[in-house]
Amino acid sequence: MRLLRRFAPILGGMILAIFAVGPVPAAAATPDQYVALGDSYSAGNGAASANLSILCGRNTYAYPYRVAAARPNTALRFVACQGAVTTDVTNSQVTALSSTTKYVTITIGGNDIGFANLVISCTLTNCASAIASANARIANELPAKLDATYAAIRSHAPNAQVVVLGYPRPFANRTCSAAPGATLAEESSLNGLVDNLDAVIQARAAAAGFTYADPNSYWSGHDVCAATPYTNGYVVLIPTDSYHPSRAGYANGYTPLVRSVIG
Repeated sequence: MRLLRRFAPILGGMILAIFAVGPVPAAAATPDQYVALGDSYSAGNGAASANLSILCGRNTYAYPYRVAAARPNTALRFVACQGAVTTDVTNSQVTALSSTTKYVTITIGGNDIGFANLVISCTLTNCASAIASANARIANELPAKLDATYAAIRSHAPNAQVVVLGYPRPFANRTCSAAPGATLAEESSLNGLVDNLDAVIQARAAAAGFTYADPNSYWSGHDVCAATPYTNGYVVLIPTDSYHPSRAGYANGYTPLVRSVIG
């Protein structure tokens, strides 16, 4: 009893100290590491801005920036660049990836067949032979290039969910001033070219174990000639924005498409 009375003040002080400290705050959650790879459709061409990188055309209207801003606790590494082809991703962009990368998005393959320049040329000259040549490259050259690029992505980001985005059809069986010089037949052929391109991208993405995301349902009713186009027509002042997603296309097309996959 004497010992208990002697140590009671000490024990009481210890109890008070414990309660005074209070609960230990939980550690902040580690941000989801999100890396955006690819070409101009990921960098943001078409949005009339290059406020993040003039060289690469990256901007805050592009879907990667919008997705990261809308997702809580998401850290973005944004390395997509206008003009990129599959070898650019393989040789340089994949260095942004690591074992801690959680999400990867990419658009790639369009520049390997010269798609944007092909569409512009169709508004100036007869382009039937150029379309046929591009379709041949899609069938004969693109699969191996995509396989190499996707393998490099998986090697550098072994734990990531990789979302491969398709390219939307720009036309919808109508002509307008936004697509000067393109006939209905040429527009139909160009849409067919996009479908061929997307089919190969989807097949190779599936073979790599990646998720393919088709943008065309989001683009329905928002073609080049629509009141609110998700794809620009020919842009005289900024030709590199021609036949790329508009700001509305990035905000209401690609952004919700990506979020439908990764949340």
